[in-house]
Amino acid sequence: MDCDGLRDDQWERIRGFVPGGTKGKRGPRTNNRLFLDALLWMARSGGRWRDLPERLGDYRAVKRRYYRWIEMGVLDEMLAVLAREADLEWLMIDSTIVRAHQHAAGARRAKGGPDAQGLGRSRGGLSTKIHAAGDALGLPLRLIGTAGQRNDITAAHDLVDGLHADALLADKGYDAGHLIEKLEKTGTEIVIPPKRDRKMQRAYDAALYKERNRIERFFNKLKQFRRVATRYDKLLANFMGFVKLAAIAIWLK
Repeated sequence: MDCDGLRDDQWERIRGFVPGGTKGKRGPRTNNRLFLDALLWMARSGGRWRDLPERLGDYRAVKRRYYRWIEMGVLDEMLAVLAREADLEWLMIDSTIVRAHQHAAGARRAKGGPDAQGLGRSRGGLSTKIHAAGDALGLPLRLIGTAGQRNDITAAHDLVDGLHADALLADKGYDAGHLIEKLEKTGTEIVIPPKRDRKMQRAYDAALYKERNRIERFFNKLKQFRRVATRYDKLLANFMGFVKLAAIAIWLK
């Protein structure tokens, strides 16, 4: 997928579960394909809303509809539909840090309390962490955003709940007793290197563990979308909307 928008085959793959665009007396009320092209331009370019090219629509209308989609969970549903095609021979989980632009700070109070902004401060400044679960091909299944200083293990259960794979691949940051015990009950092979301070060192398939690089490659593809590589949005939900949009684009590619 390039910056010019969706190809015909990509549009045909998702058009059935894109809301809106129903016909009125004077024709379709909205052009769903043009709207998605506008969002993809925003995600790819990292530009401001007002920089949206006129050929892609009025930026104010596109912005309002994008926020409605966030509230409705439309992008979550689209990603969930695509994830039905996942190869669950293996499940991989990991996280990546995204630096926040200075304009991302200072949001007004919003529903969700302090977690609504999802910003953390560390040595590198303000940041957000994207937690991801991917299938055996490295394609995204679930994406969760938190403040940058949050530990990886805090999102692990939400990432794996309801996903049944033959094996789970993750780095030693996920070597926690409660997660290991949960996975063992489902019969999932645990491919997680044990931490050095474990009294009982657990064996794992070191050769299979090397395949975990696929989720690292997914993060590399994700950050080719400039609106994801740097966070500009003040609210976490709005930023994660672009993250999920980029994940959808990766599925369609």
